[in-house]
Amino acid sequence: MQIDDPCRREVLTRLQRVKGQVNGILNMIEEGRECSEVLTQLSAASHAIDRAGLRIISEGLNQHAIATAAGEEPPMTREELEKLFLSLA
Repeated sequence: MQIDDPCRREVLTRLQRVKGQVNGILNMIEEGRECSEVLTQLSAASHAIDRAGLRIISEGLNQHAIATAAGEEPPMTREELEKLFLSLA
């Protein structure tokens, strides 16, 4: 499955934000910030990564539905998509 341009841009934007969050977390740790503050930011970064993964899976489901409706072979099987989805759990 190839990620289409709108999805690719959205995922890249999310991951650029995560990159900034991780840099901020590194700075927080280096500065000796409170554990609760660091963990809050780690949780936010983790959530953002999960959302990027779910967006990619959503694109796969969309491509599967479009191909199936058109009577074409989808780029991934339902089982492959399910396996990807479960890998995020």
